[in-house]
Amino acid sequence: MRFLSEPTTDLTYSDIFLVPSRSDVTSRHDVDLAADDGTGSTIPLVVANMTAVTGKRMAETMARRGGLAVLPQDVPLDVLRSVTAWVKARHAVFETPVSLRASNTVIDALHLMGKRPHGAVVVVDDAGAVAGVVRAADFEGQDRFASLAAVMRQQPLILDAAEFDAGADAGPDAAAASASLRRAFDAMDAAGTDFAPVQRDGVLAGLLTRKGALRSTLYRPSLDAGGALKVAAAVGINGDVAGRAAELLAAGVNVLVLDTAHGHQQKMFDALAAVRSLDPGVPVVAGNVVTADATRELIHAGADIVKVGVGPGAMCTTRMMTAVGRPQFSAVLECAAAARASGGRVWADGGVRYPRDVALALAAGASQVMIGSWFAGTHESPGDLQVDANGRQFKESFGMASARAVQNRNQREGAFEKDRKALYEEGISTSRMYLDPARPGVEDLLDMITAGLRSSMSYAGAADLAAFRERAVAGIQSAAGYEEGRPVPQSW
Repeated sequence: MRFLSEPTTDLTYSDIFLVPSRSDVTSRHDVDLAADDGTGSTIPLVVANMTAVTGKRMAETMARRGGLAVLPQDVPLDVLRSVTAWVKARHAVFETPVSLRASNTVIDALHLMGKRPHGAVVVVDDAGAVAGVVRAADFEGQDRFASLAAVMRQQPLILDAAEFDAGADAGPDAAAASASLRRAFDAMDAAGTDFAPVQRDGVLAGLLTRKGALRSTLYRPSLDAGGALKVAAAVGINGDVAGRAAELLAAGVNVLVLDTAHGHQQKMFDALAAVRSLDPGVPVVAGNVVTADATRELIHAGADIVKVGVGPGAMCTTRMMTAVGRPQFSAVLECAAAARASGGRVWADGGVRYPRDVALALAAGASQVMIGSWFAGTHESPGDLQVDANGRQFKESFGMASARAVQNRNQREGAFEKDRKALYEEGISTSRMYLDPARPGVEDLLDMITAGLRSSMSYAGAADLAAFRERAVAGIQSAAGYEEGRPVPQSW
């Protein structure tokens, strides 16, 4: 990255703008978004290891679209093993449908319908074959305890999984060249439906939406050597670090994230030594830090990737409580340069509010950008879908250093110790993250972010992220300059 004028102070994303350069990139589709940090991600986006953000649905969806989601460290090992196995059993193209039997009730379907953005439940018979579908509109005027058999309607289109088997997960070129996705899209269009169940040998195997068919020509899934979706998981730096890491590796986790609020401390170095003693064979991420010295030390201690960011997250109160932290853009810029000189990479963790911020973090040298609260308000996040007094849908989010998270993390301890630790709070314990009606699913947000990033790279004349780092030209702007770039929501 080159600056129009050298900064004289630390900067955050809203302080920076990018200047267009001469470009030979003729289309945004010619841009390669693959990360170069050994994770195999085909888009440079990671979902944060926050309990209110990342669960099995988020991990599945992100991997299918080429990213990563990090399962939180607070989750019991048996649950992590189960979730990892579940995600790896998912299909690289088909979505996992919400399914119920015809004998289930309307209230059962209503409880599950908000778990997926397609807003439908597939009804299956005792043999697992598709019997029909139900949507929210089918429940109007119906008794909540009526059986689904009484309200379901026939699905106009059911797809055959065999149509997608040949090269379906080989990437966008193969998927676009294959007629199967286009035929599925055209069939849904002709049938007047926006989704279709997929059966294999007469049994429900997945679901494909119109948008999903399109997305499978634009995104490449993040797959391990066995062709299964990739999963990342976090490990704390206290307790039996080696034991927990070994269990996660045995479960098939593809990226280990050693995570603590203050990554530049002796316990982190001890944790890195413990994990390295296992010869993990997967990328190891450690953080969080905000300085070049800390970055270099963690890489020399065994981290492949260093997580950068102290206090920029929407749920974090660290800076207001402690004055500790650093403006995120400058932290990423400095740490990324130090990491690359030491043979490592950095993830920019937190502080992004718009696609422009993701582009700036990557131009500053990050290999990927970690996002938390922005993705909390989606169908795929683990929380229950709730409705406020005005009918707006939301999910609750909370910081991982909040009293709520600390209580959950220490639930096996005695009441005295648990309550004492809860006195030290550096995060928001409850916040409403409203679903955007236009973009209620995480895939909708991925579309928006990657579209903005692709366009930003084409403005810089960069065909991949390495070229983006080299070619990006940045300037420093005033608050008025930033405001000038914001759209006007209504006429003046």
